[in-house]
Amino acid sequence: MAAALPCLALALLCALRAAAEVPVQPGFDTQKFAGKWHFAATASNCSVYLKMKDRMKSPIATISITPEGNLAMKLAWPLPDGCQRLELLFQRSGQAGCYTGMAAQEKRELCVMETDYSHYAIVHETQHTEQQPSTALQLLTREQDVSPQLLQKFEELIPAMGLTKAVLAVLPKSGKC
Repeated sequence: MAAALPCLALALLCALRAAAEVPVQPGFDTQKFAGKWHFAATASNCSVYLKMKDRMKSPIATISITPEGNLAMKLAWPLPDGCQRLELLFQRSGQAGCYTGMAAQEKRELCVMETDYSHYAIVHETQHTEQQPSTALQLLTREQDVSPQLLQKFEELIPAMGLTKAVLAVLPKSGKC
């Protein structure tokens, strides 16, 4: 039994490392990724998100690529009394499809895990804050509607990213913003 413990510990460390690695879209094309995206579903362990997830509506992101190859994102969040707008800039990192940025004194890492560029994208985001790091998995779509098959595909990725389905919110459409 004592001889098996080091092997068990090594296996656990390998499993944790594998869960922490985020796959990225092979051959990621920044120009094809640019444009308007709707947030169809989100899963996150962020404490702010968890407090608001049941009241959230689908935000819209307009993504452009700067001449330096960085990702500029303009967000429009529907709120009961209007729209909140936010602009973020993510600098390209060493890996195509991955970007880093700062927002509200939080370091963010964003990776496009999978996309077909014309219908959907699955994006992984990590936020490093002073209080607690958080992870988010987001399903973006070019149109506001999401197919059941695509939603199922997204739900199957949630546990692989260290999250539970309890933190999933399928975001209803909004005519605002």
